[in-house]
Amino acid sequence: MSCSSRGLTLGASVGAAGVCSGPLRSPPASRRPTPGGRHSSSRGSCSRAALSKAATFGSLSIGSSSLAGSKGKKSTSSSPTAAAAAACCYNSQRYQTTTLTTPVRGRGRTQVARTAASQQTTSEEDTNELSNGNGSSSSPSTSPSEEEEAAAFSQTRNLDEPTEGFDAIEECIAEIADGRFVVVLDDEDRENEGDLIMAAELCTTEQMAFLVNNTSGLACVAMCPDECDRLRLPLMVASQENDESMSTAFTTTVDLRQGTTTGISASDRAATTRALANPNSIPEDFARPGHILPLRARRGGVLKRPGHTEAAVDLTKLAKCSAAGLICEIIDRDTGLCMKRDALLAFAKENNLKVCTIADLVRYQRKRANLIAHVATANLPTKFGEFVSHTFRDLENDGIEHVAIVKGDITSENGAHVLCRVHSECLTGDIFGSLRCDCGPQLDLALERLQETGRGVVIYLRGHEGRGIGLGAKIKAYQLQDEGMDTVDANLHQGLPADARDYGAGAQMLANLGVTSVCLMTNNPEKTTALSGYGIEVSDRVPMVTLVNPFNKKYLETKRRRMGHIYSSENNS
Repeated sequence: MSCSSRGLTLGASVGAAGVCSGPLRSPPASRRPTPGGRHSSSRGSCSRAALSKAATFGSLSIGSSSLAGSKGKKSTSSSPTAAAAAACCYNSQRYQTTTLTTPVRGRGRTQVARTAASQQTTSEEDTNELSNGNGSSSSPSTSPSEEEEAAAFSQTRNLDEPTEGFDAIEECIAEIADGRFVVVLDDEDRENEGDLIMAAELCTTEQMAFLVNNTSGLACVAMCPDECDRLRLPLMVASQENDESMSTAFTTTVDLRQGTTTGISASDRAATTRALANPNSIPEDFARPGHILPLRARRGGVLKRPGHTEAAVDLTKLAKCSAAGLICEIIDRDTGLCMKRDALLAFAKENNLKVCTIADLVRYQRKRANLIAHVATANLPTKFGEFVSHTFRDLENDGIEHVAIVKGDITSENGAHVLCRVHSECLTGDIFGSLRCDCGPQLDLALERLQETGRGVVIYLRGHEGRGIGLGAKIKAYQLQDEGMDTVDANLHQGLPADARDYGAGAQMLANLGVTSVCLMTNNPEKTTALSGYGIEVSDRVPMVTLVNPFNKKYLETKRRRMGHIYSSENNS
């Protein structure tokens, strides 16, 4: 099925990306019981069709006085693979021989899209450059083969699958519901530690003893804010005075008054834990201070704060238990230090416990949560053509508003094979025409393609400045790049991730508009994986061919070399 019957005259080679997913993990047939345990008891491998490229292009530089590309020859191939490529998304013969003058945003000049030229491939040792800035290419960039490009997409993980070496969130939810512990790890950029977590309402004396013997012993009960307020559990310190490393919201400690002795024994602490999860408990049931430490979870759970406190509440809710989880950090009994990933995996295996990551729980929740609300729709005439704009409010990101720019009837053909660009907000590139990135030209190119094909959508995601680190941090990263760092290290130097973007809101915007599958305009395999993980099929990938200049050449090369973006001699930006 083609994305458009009208064709595209924009000088871009066509690729097709299949939806990536690995084999699902099967739970073991039987498990040996763990301390305190209460019970005894496809999508296939990733593939991608290798289609012959419909057109390749010569070099083009923004730094030269002449921006004209050379016109290529019309293909006369009638092979099955060529026919498949021509039918994949666009009419290849039309754009293979057509040039298009494209206005450069805010500059009053035109650039000429590159047309056909022979593809040149060199080894990695021959070049690490995309293009030089004087209109020629002294050492052309490596051009990946179709097999290599397919491999780049097949190596990306579907968001429905657990992190390698960990158990699926559904399996952990089942364990929580059955009254068992699970081991939950947070991010390496955070504490990089693991907690034992179980439903507080199901805690037994044996399980509390197991927790005390294998953790720091500081037994905490993570609770939703409403229950903390109902039981009159005030914060230990005011929020503005909380300088704990992870801003954990500790409340006053408690013991259950009736049926306990000193409060410190395993049986006493288990009783207090169960009482905190009991919806019939009242504030007067608890003595203060005590030996159990309630924690106040953030509203919105791990989608607002990816910590163990919120993970415990989210997991117990998903398990249909009271929204309260017993948690404590796992300690190496020999060294007294908190266990890290490898040791935690070994500990979980030794004790027959399921183990998951907070990152996987975040993805699980994002796919199922209602992240956006449609706000308004209006016609939007632009210099590229007439479109329809839709605004959406992000319900999980402080009400920030995103935009969808739609051309034509994207709900036709059951909303399938819609030409789509998911574009991250970039003030400097989109508005000011910065030459340090390729964001502005990619946005222009996407809108031009929508106008040309007559059917498609651009999803414009705000809050993605600097790959999600924010405008101020992005400008600081520019400063660090001026001092010699690349774009990845400039983020990491600030204690920020190389890429902090999430595409859940964008996927839900597409679903809201009736889109089921897309021909995605991107050079970034992670976008393909992200949309697939949120339920939007990516039927094809369409490269984004824009200009390389002396200011963004190193940036683009870093994205190719360190972030897996697909750039080649015919698609070098």
